[in-house]
Amino acid sequence: MQFDLRELADKLRQAAWREILPRFRQVRELEVRAKADATDLVTAADEAAERFLSQEIEGMMPDALFVGEEGASQDPHLLDRLDRAETAIVVDPLDGTANFVAGMPLFGVMAAVVRHGKPVAGVIYDPMSDDWVMAEAGGGAFQVGADGTERRLAVSDPAPLSEMVGYVSTDFLPPAIKPDILARLAKARMFSSHRCAAQMYRAFAGGHGHFVMLDRLTPWDHLAGALIATEAGAHVACLDGSPYDARKRTGALLAATDRDSWHILLREVFAHGGWGFEPAN
Repeated sequence: MQFDLRELADKLRQAAWREILPRFRQVRELEVRAKADATDLVTAADEAAERFLSQEIEGMMPDALFVGEEGASQDPHLLDRLDRAETAIVVDPLDGTANFVAGMPLFGVMAAVVRHGKPVAGVIYDPMSDDWVMAEAGGGAFQVGADGTERRLAVSDPAPLSEMVGYVSTDFLPPAIKPDILARLAKARMFSSHRCAAQMYRAFAGGHGHFVMLDRLTPWDHLAGALIATEAGAHVACLDGSPYDARKRTGALLAATDRDSWHILLREVFAHGGWGFEPAN
């Protein structure tokens, strides 16, 4: 099934300008609901953007399975269909919803083209800077402006652990191991969380930082970003050492500037039996 990645990127931009940006800093209390917990939010902007993208992408790729975050939260069986789909489009219509609700300009719109569980193309659109980062498997990763200008992305050069800067999500760390992981993160120079996978992947793939660790494997959060990071030169794998794909639901994902840095981070920071699996050697 053929697809036009630039056309898909433009659909994400249209969704943002039609349904997300007009609601930014205009969110009324009744438009915000909690899903899994008080930090997992959904707004009218998420839902309207997903409806728009579902309709537009069906016109582009009518035979592809459309999987949106909000649709999957209503119908968990949609993820079972994703596991079996020949071709799917997986969308996060508004990543960083908590930031959006707080009026913080750290959110994004993501989409990935997935074939037999593996991402073959991905786009992350930043409505505030009005540009995309995107990649197709084997073709490199690029940042593309609304005027069509583009530059190739590359992760930063490797650094010793004591000089590494990273982006880390700790919201879903198992409580029994969270204090230990946080303590060991002090071995790095600095780490932070944008509360937005889209922005963390964008920064990392653009050479701003040395690693990303995200502790919940929801497909809409990772398929586009993991591919873009890989195409920018990163080593990306689940903490148990296995390659990431759309069928992975448990564990955590680590991306680093290179394979050696990935193993150093695993050994010195993230390896822990409390994850519920045996970490990679």
